[in-house]
Amino acid sequence: MQARTVSTTPFNDQKPGTSGLRKRVEVFRQAHYLENFVQSIFDSIAAPQGATLALGGDGRYFNREAIQIILKMAAANGFRRVLVGKGGILSTPAASCVIRKYQTCGGIILSASHNPGGPDGDFGIKYNTANGGPAPEKITEAIYAASKAISQYRIADTSDIELDTLGDSGLGDMIVSVIDPVGDYAELMESLFDFAAIRKLLSGGFFIKFDAMHAVTGPYAREILVNCLGAAPDSVMNAEPLPDFGGGHPDPNLTYAHELVEVLYGGNAPDFGAASDGDGDRNMILGKHFFVTPSDSLAILAANAHLVPGYKQGLAGIARSMPTSAAADRVAAALGIPCYETPTGWKFFGNLMDAGKVTLCGEESFGTGSDHIREKDGLWAVLFWLNILAVRKQSVEDIVREHWARFGRNVYSRHDYEGIPIDAANGVMKLLRDSFSKFSAQKLGNYTADFCDDFSYTDPVDGSVSTGQGVRIIFTDGSRIVFRLSGTGTEGATLRIYLESFEPDVAQHHLDAQEALAELINIALEISELRERTGRERPTVIT
Repeated sequence: MQARTVSTTPFNDQKPGTSGLRKRVEVFRQAHYLENFVQSIFDSIAAPQGATLALGGDGRYFNREAIQIILKMAAANGFRRVLVGKGGILSTPAASCVIRKYQTCGGIILSASHNPGGPDGDFGIKYNTANGGPAPEKITEAIYAASKAISQYRIADTSDIELDTLGDSGLGDMIVSVIDPVGDYAELMESLFDFAAIRKLLSGGFFIKFDAMHAVTGPYAREILVNCLGAAPDSVMNAEPLPDFGGGHPDPNLTYAHELVEVLYGGNAPDFGAASDGDGDRNMILGKHFFVTPSDSLAILAANAHLVPGYKQGLAGIARSMPTSAAADRVAAALGIPCYETPTGWKFFGNLMDAGKVTLCGEESFGTGSDHIREKDGLWAVLFWLNILAVRKQSVEDIVREHWARFGRNVYSRHDYEGIPIDAANGVMKLLRDSFSKFSAQKLGNYTADFCDDFSYTDPVDGSVSTGQGVRIIFTDGSRIVFRLSGTGTEGATLRIYLESFEPDVAQHHLDAQEALAELINIALEISELRERTGRERPTVIT
C-alpha cells in the first residue's frame, strides 16, 4: 500500500452541528471536501497508533463511496483495524453498540438522520467517542478549528474494499473487518427485553405494523421482529433500505410517515404501529387510531420500566431535553428519582449516563433511549413498548389514558416551520429576546407570564456551560411556549415552536391537542410576528 499526502485548502463551512456535519450531497462530493473533514477528525482525536475504528452509515446516497474514502484515509493515518458494517450499513444505535462492545477508540457514522436522501438530498458525517456517544462540544470545536487550518490530508492509493462479504481483508497494515450489522445489536436487545413474552403476544392475535421508511432499520426489524419474535412477514413495511429512501422523507412523524398513519387509522387497523427514521435512532409509536406523543412515550416507558427485565432493578434517573414536555418530571417525582433538563443533543445525556446519574432519556423530536448505548434508539423503544404491552395486556390507548389519569396530561405539540430564510428566522429570535422585559409578569390572553429566558445549562458532570439553547416563556400555571432554531437542516432555517399546558382533569383528556392549545398557539404567533416576518401562514409539520 502506498500512502500519499495531498495538499488542500480549508472550506469555511465545516462546523459540526448537534449531530455532526450535514450538507447537500453535492457539497460533500466536491473535491477534498469529505477528505478535509475526515482528516480534521483524525487530527483532533489523536487516536493512538494501532487503534480500532467503527464505521458505517444509513445506506443513503454517497454512503458507499464515502466509506471507501474513509477506509483508505484510516489506513494512511495509522489505524490498525476498522469494523465496518456489511454493505456499509450500520444504524446509529448499532454503531454505538459496536463501539462499546468492541471497545474501539470511537466510530464514524455516515448519516443525515431524518433528512431526505438521494443525489439531490442530504448527507452527513459525525464522530462518536469511545463511550459510543456523539462527540462533546470540546471535540467538535477542535474538529472545526482543524478544518479551518488544514493544509493536507493522508490517503492510501489502493483499490476499493469488498463490502458485501463478511470477514477480514487487508488494506496495507490495516485490517478491514466487514461485520454483520445486525447481530451484535439484536443480541443486546434480547438481553434487555422479555422476548418470550413478546413472542407470546405476537402469536396470540396481536398485530403490529412497523414502517422502516426504506431506511436503515429494515434489516434490523426483519431480523428481530419477524425472525426472532415471530411477527408476520408483512408486519414490516418499506423494509428495503434505498439510497433515496424510496423518494420519501425518512422522518417518523404524522406528516412524513403518512402511509403507516393511514394503516393505523384505517379499517382493520393493527393493534400497534411504529416507524423509525433514516439512521434508526428515532421512533414514532401508534396504537389503533391513537398517536402517542414522544414526550408521553418517555414518561410511560419510565413509569413501566419495572415490567421490563433490563430495567426492573430501578432507574437511576431520567433526563429530557428542555423543549420536551414535563410529563417525565412527574414520573420521576413519583419514583423519587432526579429528572434532568438538558439542551437538545444526545451528547448531554451521554455525560449523565456515563456518570450513572440517569437510565432513561428522551427528546420530543421522536428520540428515546437508555444507558444500554449512548444514542437514541428507535427499535429499542418499539421493543420496550411491546414488552409493556405483553405484560399489561391492554391496548396502547388504554395504557396512555391510565397514565394521564394517574399523573395528569401534559398537552403538548410542536410546530415546525422548515426552510424559512435564515435572516427572517434570526429576526424572530432577536425580537423575542429583546422582548423579555415586556413579557415578564404580563397578561397574555388568559395566561400570565412568570418569567422568560434564553435557556442555558451547566453540565453537572463536567461543569461545561451551554447558552442560547432556546427562548422560553413560562406561565404562572406551568404552561410554556418555547422557540428554538433547529440545527439539523441543510437549507434555510427550521424554526420550531413548542407548546405545552398541564391538564389534571380527566374529563378534559379527550381533547385534541391543537384544540386544547389553540390560545397558546395564537399567543406564540402574535408575540413572535412569525407570519409577518416569514410569510408563512402555517407550519410545515405539526406533531
